[in-house]
Amino acid sequence: MLNFFTFTHFKKSPSLLHAVTTKSNDLPYAFSLALHTGEDTKKIRANRKKLSDLLNSEKTLHYIVADQTHSDNIKVITQKETKGWESLSDAIEDCDALITDVKGIVLNVLTADCVPILLYDQQKEVVAAVHAGWKGTKAQIVSKTVQKMTEIYGCDPRDIIAGVAPSIGRCCYEVGEDVAVHFSHIPGGFTPVGKKYMLDLPFINKQQLLAAGIQEENIEMSHTCTACHVDRFFSYRKEQGCSGRFMSMIGMRNSNENKTKKEDVRS
Repeated sequence: MLNFFTFTHFKKSPSLLHAVTTKSNDLPYAFSLALHTGEDTKKIRANRKKLSDLLNSEKTLHYIVADQTHSDNIKVITQKETKGWESLSDAIEDCDALITDVKGIVLNVLTADCVPILLYDQQKEVVAAVHAGWKGTKAQIVSKTVQKMTEIYGCDPRDIIAGVAPSIGRCCYEVGEDVAVHFSHIPGGFTPVGKKYMLDLPFINKQQLLAAGIQEENIEMSHTCTACHVDRFFSYRKEQGCSGRFMSMIGMRNSNENKTKKEDVRS
């Protein structure tokens, strides 16, 4: 049976659908969901089909996947359609953050150490999914996503709740000075160890969320390092260039749709 990582405060909103997938050795490629890493696409599509079936929606859901490029590019999704789910050919191009207010759409990011961040404004009914590696974090993609939610939908950052999903932690993310220097202005952003630096991307993204106006009590951290928990999550560093990716997803249910059964999405 598949298990999902979930956020406590997201589960308090019946209209919200979210999940972070984990590994399953009973399924092809340990339940990798990446179409871009060279695996048999039929088996990856089967994994995605199993995932969508588990969400147990009474109405058709539309899944959006982007071609992630470690950019600060943000795409606002305005139409109820599926992109990048069955094929790479129609994925959202050159994009690392997705935003929508359309119900029945599920936004997705794929990671194996980078920081996945899910956002939800219950007042304006807007969701976002962000992929933040060190380059995206340097470009403050999560802050820019909050700003875009404000500009397009009139969101108040104080109403946005955030979930920072499993990613590589300070304990395992060793970088050189060429990377660490970009975060030297953030107190506590890294720990020097000899000539190397242990970078804390989840912490830095939390600081960017706070600077964007999100309240600290509205930010839920997973406190789960992918490299330390490689039995549950793919880790590019720990697995020395693995091709697997797990998926962090968020969307709003269609109107008048019953809440997903609790036993179908297990934390």
